[in-house]
Amino acid sequence: MKFSPLDFSQVTTYPLAERNNKVANAQLGQPWRPGGTVQEFLQKLPRALAGGDFQEIVERIVAAVRAERPVVLGMGAHALKVGLSPLIIDLLERGVVSAIAMNGAGIIHDFELAYQGATSEDVSAALDDGSFGMARETGEFLNEVIRLRVVRDKVGIGRAVGEQIRVAKLPYEHLSVLAASAWLDIPACVHVAVGTDIIHMHPQVDGAALGEGSLRDFHLLASVVAQLEGGVFINLGSAVIIPEVFLKALSLVRNLGHEVDTFTTVDLDFIRQYRPSVNVVSRPTQKGGRGFHLTGHHELLFPLLCAAVLEQLSVQA
Repeated sequence: MKFSPLDFSQVTTYPLAERNNKVANAQLGQPWRPGGTVQEFLQKLPRALAGGDFQEIVERIVAAVRAERPVVLGMGAHALKVGLSPLIIDLLERGVVSAIAMNGAGIIHDFELAYQGATSEDVSAALDDGSFGMARETGEFLNEVIRLRVVRDKVGIGRAVGEQIRVAKLPYEHLSVLAASAWLDIPACVHVAVGTDIIHMHPQVDGAALGEGSLRDFHLLASVVAQLEGGVFINLGSAVIIPEVFLKALSLVRNLGHEVDTFTTVDLDFIRQYRPSVNVVSRPTQKGGRGFHLTGHHELLFPLLCAAVLEQLSVQA
């Protein structure tokens, strides 16, 4: 076979001015000038790609708050381990976040921060001798709360733990997301997978109480999702549990006839994973609204998001 050279003189071109462009001058970032304000910093961020998404997410959260629609924060325990408790509590106190959903590990780090102002053991160092997960006070306190208060008070795990942290007057109570939620009477839903959390290894664990409390919290989350029309659901670092629970809650309330079609979802994590991608970002918003990915470290992106939302809320509507 022989291949003759192509005649490129016949290529068709068009004026650059006629082309649609993805990036324009107004979207470019601006250099920082020392001494500026947070608002000025945010205004200098690029509007291209994730920069544009970030600004739209902020606008949607602010719009939901101003319209008194729910902003729900679902999260994995890592959000607490990297130091975000004070920021989450601040959003609760300001009325920005309307409800919390967390996995079972969340109550462990929340309690330990309230109890001693520190959490997150070195798993590698403790696994070899079987001491991993065996901190006495963590197992005793949380299992007793779940065993006694869930059954007696007919509440979910989130409310039970939050109220008991307050009753016990733990020295670092001000660091507890669950205590703040209980004090403010804001839903805090805990979704447990049995066997995934260290307190399940302790002798005081009560499987029936775990199941009853977690089911109560699922019902509570469903009541929140039933009002999510026009609101925002954020998944902060949960790879499996929260995306699965959220999808089931959404299907349940639609089955019951609630209109939850147009709302915003955000998956904020340092890597993109399958279940958050489909169960938070894409599937729930098929009927309306929009889903977003914000990919990056929790300890950097979430404070930036908080600052941007609060700065925008400070501007008159």
